[in-house]
Amino acid sequence: MTREPPVLETENLTIRFGGHVAVDSVSCAFERGTLTAIVGPNGAGKTTYFNLVSGQLRASAGRVRLNGEDITRKSVAERCDRGIGRAFQLTNLFASLSVRENVRLVVQSRAGRGFDIFSRASAHVELIERAEHVLAEVRLIDKRDMPVSALPHGDQRKLEVALMIALSPQVLMFDEPTAGMSVDEVPVILDLIRDLKKDRDRTILLVEHKMDVIRTLADRIIVLHNGALVADGEPGAVMRSAIVQEAYLGKAPETASPETVTIETAHD
Repeated sequence: MTREPPVLETENLTIRFGGHVAVDSVSCAFERGTLTAIVGPNGAGKTTYFNLVSGQLRASAGRVRLNGEDITRKSVAERCDRGIGRAFQLTNLFASLSVRENVRLVVQSRAGRGFDIFSRASAHVELIERAEHVLAEVRLIDKRDMPVSALPHGDQRKLEVALMIALSPQVLMFDEPTAGMSVDEVPVILDLIRDLKKDRDRTILLVEHKMDVIRTLADRIIVLHNGALVADGEPGAVMRSAIVQEAYLGKAPETASPETVTIETAHD
């Protein structure tokens, strides 16, 4: 039996900015139904790698494949159409519209239906139902009629995830989803990602700096350093490895406590 290709794969993926190599020949495959955490110190190349995968940056060399198809030269929109969805650290929402309308517009766009000023709301019943289904999935259904501007920051992050889900992606990419959140808000987003992970048709990539979060959620950890892939494996083994504990956590292996360590990060 022929084994199906990975849902997502990068082969020798590289980007140079002048003489600086920000991502250095990274080859990695991501299987369906898995959650992979991408970690590393400041400037490691994590967000740049994300940008190459989602299309915000054009690779200097190497390949990105989705379900075996080479999408290296595809635009952000084309990659989105093929099944790559990304949630950013900063929300990008229509603040004056309701929560439901934000999601409905994405559902409508995904369905290939343009805006028709003469159409009646009843003509979009299925779109509204789909929007409300997505809002229920991210636990915002009770706030569907609220203007986005009235939502607290944590709920705006949840709505951003809803917009990504409304695109029906195969690959969900989260770039530090808990950034800027209060202590009370963080568990809500983590529970949401945990629920998304239950759908074995989804493949999740997560850049996160809280090691306790990673240990709880990830099936696998890959470590970037100076743009290169230096570790890849099961979370416990990777976090116990000398290269992580010494180079990134600044502790000797025998004294390190990965569960309580936070890797300080910034946009790469």
